Amino acid sequence: MTHTTTDQPTRRPGGAIVPVLAFAGIVVAVMQTLLVPVIKDLPELLGTAPSNATWVMTSTLLAGAVATPIMGRLGDLYGKRRMLLASLSVMVVGSLIAGFTSQLLVMIVGRALQGFAMGAIPLGIGLMRDMLPREKLGSAMALMSSSIGVGGGLALPVAALVAQHADWHALFFLAAGLGAVSIVLTLVAVPESPMRAEGTFDVLGAIGLSAGLVLFLLPITKGSDWGWTSTTTLGLFGAAAVVLLLWGVMELRVKAPLVDLRTTVRRSVLFTNLASIMVGVSFYVVSLVLPQLLQLPKATGYGLGQSMVVAGLCVAPLGLTMMLTAPVYARISAKYGPKVTLILGMLIIGIGYGAGLGLMSAAWQTIVISVVLGAGIGLAYSSLPALIVGSVPASETGAANGLNTLMRSIGTSVSSAVIGMVLANTANDVGGLDVPTMHGFRVSFLIATGAVAVGLLFALLLPGRRQATKPQLRASSEEDAALERAQEVLRGFRGRVLDADGSTVARAKVTLIDRRGRQAGATLSEADGSYALAVPAEGAYVLAARAPGHGPLASSATHSGDDRPVELDLALPSATVSA
Repeated sequence: MTHTTTDQPTRRPGGAIVPVLAFAGIVVAVMQTLLVPVIKDLPELLGTAPSNATWVMTSTLLAGAVATPIMGRLGDLYGKRRMLLASLSVMVVGSLIAGFTSQLLVMIVGRALQGFAMGAIPLGIGLMRDMLPREKLGSAMALMSSSIGVGGGLALPVAALVAQHADWHALFFLAAGLGAVSIVLTLVAVPESPMRAEGTFDVLGAIGLSAGLVLFLLPITKGSDWGWTSTTTLGLFGAAAVVLLLWGVMELRVKAPLVDLRTTVRRSVLFTNLASIMVGVSFYVVSLVLPQLLQLPKATGYGLGQSMVVAGLCVAPLGLTMMLTAPVYARISAKYGPKVTLILGMLIIGIGYGAGLGLMSAAWQTIVISVVLGAGIGLAYSSLPALIVGSVPASETGAANGLNTLMRSIGTSVSSAVIGMVLANTANDVGGLDVPTMHGFRVSFLIATGAVAVGLLFALLLPGRRQATKPQLRASSEEDAALERAQEVLRGFRGRVLDADGSTVARAKVTLIDRRGRQAGATLSEADGSYALAVPAEGAYVLAARAPGHGPLASSATHSGDDRPVELDLALPSATVSA
């Protein structure tokens, strides 16, 4: 087992950390919908068949799905800020590669590198948990989680405007510029987290999960082209089941797994991830249906005859409303908890799609649908990281949120495949072109409503506050936050970090390690040398302390699990210097 510590003292986070991380999340989310305005023209632009051109979109999706859990774990081990910068850098490189080519294979490589940046979102959530005080954390994580939808929604009108008035390659140069700005802002405003997980990176686990995800998502995204009952599609699904099963068995035997499957099957984590899939399904339906409805000519009898740019502007309120729900979520969650907020969000999404069945005859009606759905999806997305973070150890925040982000991506992938099939099978043939019908749009909305109903059931099965194994993380007033911190300190270890001569040591890193050798918590000693660490459960622990200029210290201690703190001073030895 490797004990990892920060080499340098961390800076205190400034007020810009939340908007900077949220901006990074929005930038990487833009990559998912960047090419939507020109998707129908890709075969001509790349000089290839339509079935080959779809790989330009599929590669981004697959790379994002693989990157999110892997980058989350790497962030837990080696530094979340470091991995965030790596993700953004890869995205910039991919954008430049795509911007200078019209060759299909090179474009696919560039788009895959762009998708790799999706790992930035769980990394940002992890940084917020590690760096922000509890009273600011709820709304901050809500904004970061919603950035997936905000970026996707805002990208549509901007990308449409650029594509309509400039060469389509300008979209990639715009993406590279946004990525570069995000890198600079992160370097200036975001300090590295002192929190580190114990252990080494599970390379075999990463390979196994990547292979399983590719084998699973590939037939989902290409099934309509290959045929859902074709040998290729069914064979890939079967191979995915085998690979993921073997991967799961291997992960249960590894001391430091990529994904702690024992944690993921906890009731609070399992049902949150299942609900995330359903939210992902419902979110993507509106992005597929409304732009097509708005751009269809009025001659069809139901199309709204709007330009590409106007269609994007009508859908843009979806992302804007999601952004504005972050502070609303914080207040609701502070009073009732993230479970109630998730349920409320699901109900609003259901109302939006239900009302949308009769609101498709004018452009202003699509704006109403976008606003209502944006509010519901924003509340639902905002609840997910709080539910996850409140159920896993601090050392697993990045990996756990990476897995949750992956669940949302799986939801959008399934949604894209199912809705694409529905619209294709209900389309009318007009002059050799398949034109979507109003019946297909309404069936798509009904499918989204059904997904929300299933997600609502999963949300209802989540444990309440009193049933949770750990206190649920929630936004709170300063008084509530102070009370929660005081309660946590009572159930844990506290004391002072001392020098060999008995003087106090400030900003020493104190790490709590459980009986399985995993990090259960970490903190930095205050100016007076005091520290306090809560324990997740009764049992034996090791408290490891380290500070510059001192030798490391490991001290064993046992906590009974009651509300009384264990007083334990940690005396660091003097550093030894080799001759």
